[in-house]
Amino acid sequence: MPSRQPRAPKADPETDEAIHAAIARAVMDGSLRAGTKLAEHRLAEIFGVSRERIRKVLHRLGAERRIEIIPNRGARVPQPTLAEIRAIYEAHRVLEAGVLMALLPRLDDAVLARLDAHLAEERAAAERGDRSASVRLSGAFHLLLVDAVGNAELSRILRDLLSRSSVMVSVYEPASQSICAVDEHGAIVEALRARDVARAVALSAHHFQHVEQRLRVDPGPAPATDLAAAFRPYAPAKTVRARRGR
Repeated sequence: MPSRQPRAPKADPETDEAIHAAIARAVMDGSLRAGTKLAEHRLAEIFGVSRERIRKVLHRLGAERRIEIIPNRGARVPQPTLAEIRAIYEAHRVLEAGVLMALLPRLDDAVLARLDAHLAEERAAAERGDRSASVRLSGAFHLLLVDAVGNAELSRILRDLLSRSSVMVSVYEPASQSICAVDEHGAIVEALRARDVARAVALSAHHFQHVEQRLRVDPGPAPATDLAAAFRPYAPAKTVRARRGR
């Protein structure tokens, strides 16, 4: 008799989204150390779903560059090297210099108002200690700048860079440093308001250098992590089983 093929998990978008959000939030909050292994069988136990459903979510997170999928080894929290970090932040500095120069002729009160409102959101997130929101809003500040230029290719390139640098910040930057980024963003906006593009470019370059310098890279193996405890704050109670890690 022909062998029976395993059945695909029944479609349940709500559960998929809850699991995706829990893993993404734990990574972006820095609750999972760089290099932490995300074993399918363990996540399936924690979330009370099939390994096939977990695999689907992990591959989606991998496509978004929030985690790494390593052939024959599985999924893990990214563990960028110093060389990778330097390359990404050099790309950020070069790209944003051009973005700021292109933005100045298009800068108007509406763009400045959006930037001011965004800075208020960033500061509020930093002051309440919302790490995940701080990382997301910090990246969104640079997206506001590039999107105001109106060049879809530039926006696409920056989104790709941010998908990598945001994870670098999440796993390597001390949470106490989030407020520094807000102040640096504010200085860039003030330079733009004054129509001083040379100062805005210099401040942007210094900002990315400071972010890079704030990253505390640990090249060693990730310590053992209680995955159930790490995910418990982020997922609905009905989804995550309150079980201790093994």
